[in-house]
Amino acid sequence: MRFDALVFDPLLAPLIGTAAAVWIAVVIAVLAALSVAFSIWRGLKGAWWRGAALLLIALALSGPGIQRGTARPLSDIVILLDDRSASQSLPTRREASDAALRQIETQLSEWPETEVRRVTVGDSDDGTLLGAALSKAIAAEPANRLAGAIVVSDGLSHDAGVIPETAPAPVHFLQTGRPEDWDRRIVIDEAPGFALIGEPATISLHIADEGQTPDETAGPTTLTARLDGEVIATIAVTPGTRVELPVTLETAGANVILLSVGTEDGELTGLNNQAALTVNAVRDRLRVLLVSGEPNAGERTWRNLLKSDANIDLIHFTILRPPEKFDGVPVNELALIAFPTRELFMERIEDFDLIIFDRYRMRGILLPEYYDNIRRYVENGGAVLVSAGPEFAGVDSIARSALGPVLPARPTGRVIDTPFLPRLTEEGRKHPVTDGLPGAPAAEGSASQGDDWGRWLRMIETVPTPDSTVAMTGTDNQPLLMLRRQGDGRVALIASDQLWLWGRGFEGGGPQLDLMRRVAHWSMKEPELEEEALELRTLAGQSVEVTRRSLMDDPGPVQLTGPSGQLAEITLDETAPGRFTGRFTAPEPGLYTVRQGELTRSVAVGPAAPREFDRTVANAADMAALVENSGGSTHRLSDGIPELRRVAEGRPAEGRGVGGRWIGLYERQAETITGLSRRPVLPDWAWLCLIGAVMLAGWLIEGRRAA
Repeated sequence: MRFDALVFDPLLAPLIGTAAAVWIAVVIAVLAALSVAFSIWRGLKGAWWRGAALLLIALALSGPGIQRGTARPLSDIVILLDDRSASQSLPTRREASDAALRQIETQLSEWPETEVRRVTVGDSDDGTLLGAALSKAIAAEPANRLAGAIVVSDGLSHDAGVIPETAPAPVHFLQTGRPEDWDRRIVIDEAPGFALIGEPATISLHIADEGQTPDETAGPTTLTARLDGEVIATIAVTPGTRVELPVTLETAGANVILLSVGTEDGELTGLNNQAALTVNAVRDRLRVLLVSGEPNAGERTWRNLLKSDANIDLIHFTILRPPEKFDGVPVNELALIAFPTRELFMERIEDFDLIIFDRYRMRGILLPEYYDNIRRYVENGGAVLVSAGPEFAGVDSIARSALGPVLPARPTGRVIDTPFLPRLTEEGRKHPVTDGLPGAPAAEGSASQGDDWGRWLRMIETVPTPDSTVAMTGTDNQPLLMLRRQGDGRVALIASDQLWLWGRGFEGGGPQLDLMRRVAHWSMKEPELEEEALELRTLAGQSVEVTRRSLMDDPGPVQLTGPSGQLAEITLDETAPGRFTGRFTAPEPGLYTVRQGELTRSVAVGPAAPREFDRTVANAADMAALVENSGGSTHRLSDGIPELRRVAEGRPAEGRGVGGRWIGLYERQAETITGLSRRPVLPDWAWLCLIGAVMLAGWLIEGRRAA
C-alpha cells in the first residue's frame, strides 16, 4: 500500500535551526500580506505581484516536498485467557471451559489477519492471580492492534485489586459454573497464635453458606475440633452466626487443630468444610523449688543456672541450721528464714513444675508424710531432680524415705572417691538430654578415646531400677546420670556432687550449663527433649520430613493418614543415634497425621482447605468494572456460548441476533510503514526562476501601466 503526503523541510534549518527557519518563512509571508494590504490602501500599482513574489520566497524557504511511503497491514490481536486453576475442576466447569475455548478458537482461525494470544492461569502459592495475568497480557500488546480479550473463568480471583479498570478494547467475561451452585465453608475470624498450657484459648469462627443454599440446610450443623486426630470439642453452629470455641492445650510446642463440619448433599466441594490452624502452647512461668541440704560448691551453680532463665521463678532454701546443731543462740536472735515445710510440701506443692534436692538428707525437717506427698506429686505429673553427694549413701539418705520408690536408683552405701571421666552410654548417645553434648568423649573401649571433658573426683555407687535410663557413667561404668518416668511424672538423679568442676574449668571443664539445663527441662517435659517423640517438618514444595526419636534400635515404620482418609506407610532410616527419618511428598494440600503406637502428630501442608477452594461459587463481581469500562460483556456459559463478530471501533460490542447472543471484537486495520521517500516540489533553481519571473512580470506590467 502506498500513500503521499506534503511535508516541509526549511532550507535554513541546518544553519539556524528548524524553529528559527520556520519563523523567518512566516515573517516573510506576513510581510507579503502586509505589503499587499498597504499597497492597496495607498493605491499603488503592482501590489499583487510584489506580494506574490514575497509569498513565493517564503514558500521556497519552507522547503515543501512530497513524501511517498509504503505500508503493510497488521493483524488484529485477540487475548484468550484460560483459567486452569483448581476451582475450575469443580463440576461442569472444566467441560464448559473446554467447549467454549474450542468454539472460540475455531471461529477466530477463520478470521483473516487475526492472531490469538492464549494465556493460561494456573494455581500458585497465592491462589488464582487472574488480575496479574490479564494486566500483563493487555500491556504486552499494542493498543492499536488489540481487538479485544475473552476471559473464560469462574471469576474467583485472589488478586482482584490489580485487575485493570479499563482496556483499549472490549473485554468479554465468559463465566463458568451454574446458577444453582452453593457451598459451605468454615471461616476463622480470630485465632490465637500462642496459648498457655492448661489455660483455655478462644477461637472465633462462623460457618458461611454461599450461593443458592437449599432451605433444608439452614439449620444448625455440628462443628468438630480435633487435636492430633483426637476429638477435643463438638458444638452446634448455625450458619452465619459467629461462635466462640474454647480449647485447652496440654502439650508444649506447635499444636495443629483441625476444625470440620459435615458435607451436605449438593455442595460444590467438601474440601473447605475444614480448616486447620496451628497454636503454639507455652508454659506461663516455670516455678522451681531448689532445696540445698547444706552449703556446697555446686549450690551456686544450680542457683545461677535457674536465675539466668527469665521464664523461671525460683524459690531457693539452704539448710544452714539443721535440728542437730545446738549452739545456744536464741531463735529470736537468728537472722534466718524459717523453712515453710508444710506450706511448700503439702499445701502448695502442685504449684511447682520442678523440685530439686541438692545434697539433701533426712534430718527431721520434713515429716514422713511430706515425702509421701512428694511421691504422689511425681506420680501425678510433677518432677524431681536429685543432685546427690556423700549423704545419699548414708543412713539418712532420702532414698530411704517414702520418696525412694520413685527414684531412678538406690544407693549401695559406697562412696567412690576416685577421679573419673564421665562418659555417655549407648542410650545416652540417643537420649535428647545427652545427645550431641559438645566434646563428648568416645565410648569406653572404642578405638578413639577422647579426653575433651574434665574429670570429676567423686561419685556415689548406685543400683538403677530396671525402668531407668542410664545416660552417663563414671568409674567402672557405674551409673552417673539416671532418668526415670514414674506415673505421669519424671525423676532425674545425678549420682555425684562434682558437676561444678566443669564450670570451674577443671582439666578443661565440660558442658556444665548444657547438661544441667537439659536435665532440668527434660524433667519439666520440654517437647524437644522427649526421648520417644514424633516430629513433622514441612520442606520445599509439599514435601514433609518425619523424624522419630527413640531409644529403641528400630522403632519400625509409621502410619500416614492423608486429608482424604488415604493410608500409607513410611519407612524410617536411622540418620543419627536415636533419630530415624523419612520423607513423603503430599499429593494434595491438607492435614496429614502420622501415628506410631501412642504417638500422634499432625501437620498442615498448605491450608487444610486450599485457597483455591476458599470461595467456590462462581462470581463476576471482580471482573465487573473492567468489563463495563471497556465496553465488553458478561455471559454465563450455562446459557450457551456466544457467537463472535467483528465490529468497528466505538460500535457496541455485544447484542442478540437470530442465532442468540453475540460478542464483538474490534476490526483495527492497523498498518506499519515499510518505506519512506521524499522529493522537493521544485528544485532550487526553479524557485529562483519562478520568483524572478514573477518579479519581472510585475515590473513590466507596472511600467506599462505607468506609461
